[in-house]
Amino acid sequence: MKKKRIVIALGHDALGTTLPEQQAAAKKTAKAIADFVKEDYQIIISHSNGPQVGMIHTAMSEFCKIYPEYTATPMSVCSAMSQGYIGYDLQNAIRTELLNRGIYKPVATVLTQMTVDPYDDAFYHPTKIIGRIMSAEEAEAEEKKGNHVVEVEGGYRRIVAAPKPMEIVEIDTIRALADADQVVIACGGGGIPVLAQENRLKGASAVIEKDLAAGKLAEAVDADMLVILTGVEKVCLEYGTASEQPIDHMTTAQAKKYMEEGQFGEGTMKPKVEAALDFIGNSAVKSVLITKLGSGTDLEDGTVIKK
Repeated sequence: MKKKRIVIALGHDALGTTLPEQQAAAKKTAKAIADFVKEDYQIIISHSNGPQVGMIHTAMSEFCKIYPEYTATPMSVCSAMSQGYIGYDLQNAIRTELLNRGIYKPVATVLTQMTVDPYDDAFYHPTKIIGRIMSAEEAEAEEKKGNHVVEVEGGYRRIVAAPKPMEIVEIDTIRALADADQVVIACGGGGIPVLAQENRLKGASAVIEKDLAAGKLAEAVDADMLVILTGVEKVCLEYGTASEQPIDHMTTAQAKKYMEEGQFGEGTMKPKVEAALDFIGNSAVKSVLITKLGSGTDLEDGTVIKK
């Protein structure tokens, strides 16, 4: 009998921010992943990388200030670094937890690239704030390099585009590992954004919305279900108000209606619901669960979205 294949998208709460926080969070997350493996689910994991890639970008920028003879580190390279940094802690924590339970199953991180459209509107309207606070002089220098900055409290920060994910470059490798019943970590932080130029892939100065990438990953590996772990137990209508209403079950038609009404926040719940709709499409059997880490392996405990 074919195992049920699940893509689990980890949010910030599952990873922490600093090195000690990440290591502690990875141990907690590993227990949740191991619960699914014990229930005989086939698991593929994607994850966020916001704090981590910001930390790396800031560190590399400061390094170049001290040692100007070194070349500045592109965003795509910072993204690659964050995938390795997070994958290292996550795969080792999962491996340890599985072995502690007497389960031998390889766990591997795939450094994943995601192609984006060079003409995506996002490149003309960058929105994602990254890196440290800069002075006016530093911001001007960034703009002279062709980068975008925005004024914030205390100074300026760089902003980059968030184009939509198109194709996962390493998808055949991810599928092969999943088909071999290994635990796979892929598309970290939405994947490394790249532009396809004939036979060459060129890193793009951008970040990819990790929830949309998770939906793309789930579709590409023919998953039965996408589980998006976030900071709340359920999707809510009128979130943050006295009229807040948790949702147990939601059809794709209802989800579209609520999105049109502006019920889901930009950059928070909206991309998760968009990823759910993209993944489910017209399928009558695929489903999405949006819930909080630690809710166990009950795939109805949270907000379930179906056709």
